[in-house]
Amino acid sequence: MDMQLAPAPLVTDPRRRLILFFFLMTAMFMATLDNQIVSTALPTIVGEFGHLERFGWIGSAYLLSLSAVMPVYGKLGDLFGRKYVMMTAIAIFTVGSTVCGLAVSMNTLIAARVLQGLGGGGIMVSIFAVNADLFEPRERARYQSYSSLVLMASGAIGPVLGGTMSDLFGWRSIFLVNVPIGFIVLTGLAFMLPYRKPHRRPRIDYAGALLLALTATSIVLATDSSELFGSLISPQSIGIVAFGVVSAIAWVFVERRAPEPIVPLQLFRNSTFSLLLVISVMGGAIAIGMVNYLALFLQTTTGLSPSAAGLLFILLTGGIVCGSLSAGRIISTTGRYKPFAIASLTCSAIAFALMSQVHAGTPIAFIGAIMMLHGIGIGLAQQVPVIGVQNTAPARDVGAATGAVTLSRMGGASIAISIYGAIIASGLGKVGVAIPGVADIEQLTPKMMAALPEASRQAVADLYAAAFSPLFMTSCAIAILGLMAAIMLKPVQLPRAGKPMAQTPTTEAAE
Repeated sequence: MDMQLAPAPLVTDPRRRLILFFFLMTAMFMATLDNQIVSTALPTIVGEFGHLERFGWIGSAYLLSLSAVMPVYGKLGDLFGRKYVMMTAIAIFTVGSTVCGLAVSMNTLIAARVLQGLGGGGIMVSIFAVNADLFEPRERARYQSYSSLVLMASGAIGPVLGGTMSDLFGWRSIFLVNVPIGFIVLTGLAFMLPYRKPHRRPRIDYAGALLLALTATSIVLATDSSELFGSLISPQSIGIVAFGVVSAIAWVFVERRAPEPIVPLQLFRNSTFSLLLVISVMGGAIAIGMVNYLALFLQTTTGLSPSAAGLLFILLTGGIVCGSLSAGRIISTTGRYKPFAIASLTCSAIAFALMSQVHAGTPIAFIGAIMMLHGIGIGLAQQVPVIGVQNTAPARDVGAATGAVTLSRMGGASIAISIYGAIIASGLGKVGVAIPGVADIEQLTPKMMAALPEASRQAVADLYAAAFSPLFMTSCAIAILGLMAAIMLKPVQLPRAGKPMAQTPTTEAAE
């Protein structure tokens, strides 16, 4: 059995690597901030263009195209080299941002958001793949913990920044601000990132790319169908699910015969790769998918104002920061990531089990402690799936593996959001008693709730707490499924640069 060597870093000068990493993080911040920053500006946009019925498409169009192209960009980086593939993604995103800022109608804006997503998906995947070229596996663990902080920062300040910029400079500014940032990042990468040409003749799997894009698009559309089509089980939704299943089956048949498949199926023969994808799906479901529902839970069951509830999220974010930085440093030192996957999902499972027992009178400090525990859980394994698959995949398929794990996290989040929404709707739909002052409980805003009489407010809080209990138990079950996958991982140890892989699970993929 030949031992697979950890490839030497693309850039050896530490200062140059840090500058390049800064440019990469700037690009990531730009791409991830965009979907957060637009949320608070949506009412202003609808006020100018009208067409409230297309409101949902402004966010969905971006997520659709983003998800559809993620694995394709990963494979293109493997075939043509990461430098120019990433620069192309940033250029597309910058052009899309320009068109968004100059949009003259709702349809123009939605089309421009699709263009933005086509670039944003490439930025997200290419950044992790370029990191794999810049840093040896153990050092990469530390730097990718910083990447997770950028993701958290964009989620935390995006809505605030979007509202502030819309008020001061108009909603178009939230898109046009990306143009100078995009040019700066493009210039930096053009001059500082070396081009490593792959030693193979590029052959593009067009059929595989199209079928995978159609499958990913079907997942996002199906999970968004309650907003887009009015119901999760509408005829359009059922048709989309059926189309997605057919596309997925066709994709498997095509990939088995393609000379350069978008996601090589032999990667799935390594149990480590498959288990890490499961962990990524479950992680997306309990981390990304849960954020909005935690905010709704806090505002409806605790009586906190939106701003006060937002302060509790500092505890969640603080937990993520502590968990991520600690895990990054320890993985960098020990080279082992399995214990962090187990600890992460255990923390989240305990947190959701406790949350399911929270009632309307539970002390805020207790809820805050649970949120911090969940944040630590998210942070501990934030970078584990990406680091794990990059270490498991042979060097020629690192981009494809990165694209697959990034897409799986987004897919897990999309599916979970749909499931959580259905659980809450079902819980509130069973309300058989009329509450004085409440015409429709689902349309009750925090401001309206604060104006209710004490008895009515308590009744609403109790109803929401009861509706959220099965949601948190579902999240707990999802975390336990991820935990089972984490326990089944082989105890792989990350190699140092230029040294052979220490465990056979790592070498299996290279054979």
